[in-house]
Amino acid sequence: MAGVSSRATPLVAVLMGGPSAEREVSLSSGRECAAALRAAGYQVVEVDAGPDLCERLFDIGPDVVFNALHGRWGEDGCVQGLLEWLRLPYTHSGVLASALAMDKMRAKAAVAAYGVPVAAGVLAQRAEVMARHVLPAPYVVKPNNEGSSVGVYIVREAANSPPQLSDDMPETVLVETYVPGRELTVSVLGDRALCVTEIVTAGWYDYTAKYAPGGSRHVLPADLPADITAACLAHAATAHRALGCRGLSRSDFRWDEARGADGLIWLETNTQPGMTPTSLSPEQAAHAGIAFPDLCRWIVEDASCSR
Repeated sequence: MAGVSSRATPLVAVLMGGPSAEREVSLSSGRECAAALRAAGYQVVEVDAGPDLCERLFDIGPDVVFNALHGRWGEDGCVQGLLEWLRLPYTHSGVLASALAMDKMRAKAAVAAYGVPVAAGVLAQRAEVMARHVLPAPYVVKPNNEGSSVGVYIVREAANSPPQLSDDMPETVLVETYVPGRELTVSVLGDRALCVTEIVTAGWYDYTAKYAPGGSRHVLPADLPADITAACLAHAATAHRALGCRGLSRSDFRWDEARGADGLIWLETNTQPGMTPTSLSPEQAAHAGIAFPDLCRWIVEDASCSR
């Protein structure tokens, strides 16, 4: 952990909350991580990140910042840039990797360049998407820079008309070919892909299914053919490297069994995975023998900045 002060017990500032659409998830993640870090022996200050964040961190003077923010501003390179400017070691990915992974279209291009299979997609104007089918149905429309399935529209094959998007959707959106199949995910810790989890839901894996108790069922390790398991682990590790991630990341996939190995598609990589009681990465770490306080300790010890 770079830049630790002379304190006998390091002081960790846990950033949580913030202004994004994923505020409530971040508050839950932050509280869980703060409790785990206290159990691991650290001094902890919980910080609900707002416009005064720079001043608050200057006053607190932490040895390291644990970034438990999710969504825009906290996960897209903005806060990372602030922490670099303050010369404070921080957890998870740096400025470039954070910005790149949050931009879904650019992330897709970066990962595909390393041989990872991705879904076909285009950026389109919101008005155009509502006026005509930009891609043959079925397809998915979503913001290009949000997470947690915020603002996702699925246009089914039988749809007679294009989707009518809500007013809070951005002017430019991502339109992707719909990928059928089983929901799979892999966490990468450092350079180690932990395991494959299958996510089983009654419908599709939306915001409620991700975070509400009982909203989904996690099967780990996923019951998959050996070659699909190996491919998921390898692709997740490749995506982590291709995007320049640091610390913990989680890559999501869909696998269409009917197409065999050709049916495995990378969807996206999350540079700051959820750390809530229903989150996937802590489950995968536990399956690998890493208790939650030890996971949070590892993440803190991995913290750095570019100084």
